[in-house]
Amino acid sequence: MNHVFRQTLRGVIRLNSRSFPFSYHHPYRRWMHSSECRNVNSSHRRSHTLAELRPVQPKIESPVKEPKKSPLSILPLCMVIRSFLITSIYSSSVLQDLSLRILWVIAHSDNAFLNPDRNFILNFLLRKSFYAQFCAGETHAQVKSTVKRLRDIGFGGVILTHAKEAVPQDDAKSASILDPSIETSHDITADIIPWVNSIVETINMADPGNYVALKLSGAGRLALYNLSRNKNPSPYLSKSLDDICNLARQRHVSILVDAEHDVQQEGIDSWTMTFARRHNTDTAIIYGTYQAYKKVTPATISRHLAEAQEGGFALGVKLVRGAYLGSDPRECFYDTKFETDNCYNSISESVLTRQWSPVVCGNGNFPDTHLVLATHNAESAYKARTICSRGEAKSSIVFAQLQGMADELGCELIQADFGGSPVALPAYKYLVWGSTSECMKYLLRRAYENRDAVQRTNSGRKALWSELIRRFKSALSLSS
Repeated sequence: MNHVFRQTLRGVIRLNSRSFPFSYHHPYRRWMHSSECRNVNSSHRRSHTLAELRPVQPKIESPVKEPKKSPLSILPLCMVIRSFLITSIYSSSVLQDLSLRILWVIAHSDNAFLNPDRNFILNFLLRKSFYAQFCAGETHAQVKSTVKRLRDIGFGGVILTHAKEAVPQDDAKSASILDPSIETSHDITADIIPWVNSIVETINMADPGNYVALKLSGAGRLALYNLSRNKNPSPYLSKSLDDICNLARQRHVSILVDAEHDVQQEGIDSWTMTFARRHNTDTAIIYGTYQAYKKVTPATISRHLAEAQEGGFALGVKLVRGAYLGSDPRECFYDTKFETDNCYNSISESVLTRQWSPVVCGNGNFPDTHLVLATHNAESAYKARTICSRGEAKSSIVFAQLQGMADELGCELIQADFGGSPVALPAYKYLVWGSTSECMKYLLRRAYENRDAVQRTNSGRKALWSELIRRFKSALSLSS
């Protein structure tokens, strides 16, 4: 009897010792329900073994995720409201057509009543709407104030340009010139000097690290004549462009040469490369613009990269999709948007990683390159961001959007940077300055661009509306 009792006691002790790993003191205990603990440690009529015990899986609690911050949450409320109203106009076919007609009449009228600089009421209405949305201001102080507001939001800087455009030469006056290729004193005083002065003023407005954009056709009749025939700039203009590049270097500002109509683009590319050889000796002071919707662009940038490689200078690349689809010959462009997107993203990747590709062809070492990625396309921006986040980017990069457009993309880039991105992803805004009347043609072009990009405009309007609703709900919750 005593022997049986002792054997039974030993069995109970052995069972309890085997159950010990699941006792209170084991680290897994914190993930077990109280009922499970009772089942393991309580005596039961049936003798359980470890193999029979149901394995207890640890219940790991997932970390609480912070709600994703809205990209537009960093914008001031007044900017969100104005942007929503402007995009709502362009999302409505009736309001869109009406606004385009009004802007076109104002931009092309010689009537003093329709001149915003002379009509106070018209000036006030435009200043508080379209001008405030897309332009920087008229004076140095106004431009500085706009730039400061953008920097306070988080934008890395601006691309600044003067809105004043060259007045087309009268045909009769052009015909009276015996040799249109000769530089006259009138060309210098009436066209070149005013154009140079406006660029110099813009460079002096720009902070170090910013950009100044210019249109070479703005230098007047002779510049247009030489560009359209791919001839060298006239002597005075050539010296002036050298002076502009030297001033930009002193101010630590870079020059972006804008793309223009196809008839002038070959000449623009030639002039840009001429001055790049002189001034891009250690870094990119002057950038060319490459339009991804043109079939010749892959060959053009490949040739320019080869020239930079051979000449030992840096190539500044401002990459855009293009803005002359409605005016240049259709055969210049790719047939589909897919082809344009593929060209854009392939060039972006090659320049950013400094790798040759089937689109950007070359041999040997890739030259020193610097990239301004001017896009409102979220997919293209995402691809470039991915390359940067992987540490594969070898060229400097700046993301750029037009002021008043694609704010959700720019703000997302800013927040990605603030969120501890391993590399800086600076977002810049393209800003136009000048009087209201000087900016009218620019405002008209932005209106047409919003009309043509209906899908993007609608997407932006929905994002702005969601942001307004979010802020309204937030205000209600705080007040309750």
